[in-house]
Amino acid sequence: MATKMRKLPSAVLLFLLVADLGWAWALIPSSSPAGLSARRYDSIFSFGDSYADTGNNPVVFAANSVFNVVTRPPYGSTFFGRPTGRNSDGRLIIDFFAQRLGLPLVPPSLAHNGSFRRGANFAVGGATAIDAAFFHDGSDPGNKFPLNTSLGVQLQWFQALKPSLCRTTQECKAFFGRSLFFVGEFGVNDYHFSFPTKSLQEITAFVPDVIRAISMAIERLIKHGATSFVVPGTIPSGCTPQFSSYLAKDNPAEYNSTTGCREDYNKLGMHHNLLLQEALEKLRGRHPDAMIVYADLFGPIMDMVESPRKYGFEEDVLTSCCGGPGTLVCGDEGANVCEKPAARLFWDVVHLTEAAYRYIADGWLGSIDSPAAARESRYQLVR
Repeated sequence: MATKMRKLPSAVLLFLLVADLGWAWALIPSSSPAGLSARRYDSIFSFGDSYADTGNNPVVFAANSVFNVVTRPPYGSTFFGRPTGRNSDGRLIIDFFAQRLGLPLVPPSLAHNGSFRRGANFAVGGATAIDAAFFHDGSDPGNKFPLNTSLGVQLQWFQALKPSLCRTTQECKAFFGRSLFFVGEFGVNDYHFSFPTKSLQEITAFVPDVIRAISMAIERLIKHGATSFVVPGTIPSGCTPQFSSYLAKDNPAEYNSTTGCREDYNKLGMHHNLLLQEALEKLRGRHPDAMIVYADLFGPIMDMVESPRKYGFEEDVLTSCCGGPGTLVCGDEGANVCEKPAARLFWDVVHLTEAAYRYIADGWLGSIDSPAAARESRYQLVR
């Protein structure tokens, strides 16, 4: 059943990135010895949530011990040897892209005192696509989350930084034209924050608003001179330990008997991804000179859930590496940590391990490096 869920309706026409080699080569240089005649990027600018945050979290949540757990071990232990503000044991997808492009790891805009000429990351853990006020209906005056770090706010941070990068319209057009822009992942927090208070029907009704916010952000960035975009879809939320835990299965019928994933939450993610792809196709029609690439997160994660051994993961793939027992979360004193994070898909209750992020990044990048292999892959970039 999960396999069927990954397939988009036949009415939607998808074009594989690898089928258009001109676009593929323009996006990412090949790592093959022969090399490709590729467009070179001088910088990366990123907007998103905890799946892309490279260190803004500790600044935003400095006074809140519940959310600043990423500042404590064992976060960052696999690659960096210390917590860096990333919601993982190591690198994220954007880190692997930066390394492949030969660029520095993208610095967090709120926690970096140096130059941003090689790029900046505005992503913040817990960020939503829709402005935070939408989620505060007054029913719980004490609830301040999500914080005001939405996509619109991140765009304001970008605009405030812009004068230090370029001054004239022509200069900015040239500078940002040589930059790669990541817009997302967005949507996960919009939905996760709503699950406790809204019905799935109510949440589904505002998915178009989430997509509209992402589209409008891309439009604004194009006006600033950006021409190259990677826009990730959302994850299969129903497979995260946060929602797939057997302890939470009050209604077993809601869960896939094979994968253990909650199916209604996954269908919501599929709906989001379908609408996002349709919106990006419209943007391409309005901006034929811009490269706007959709990047699939849902497919590769589902593939790892269904075939964990193929990736060297343990069979109990929906169990997080770090966290527990009881209410202890990763980063809490006394929390459990697995011996081999590389053998796990999930690092904590909602975020992936470095190993999983590497597989996803390699899958996206491999679509460019090995077109023949990509045609056979069950997950890849689509445009």
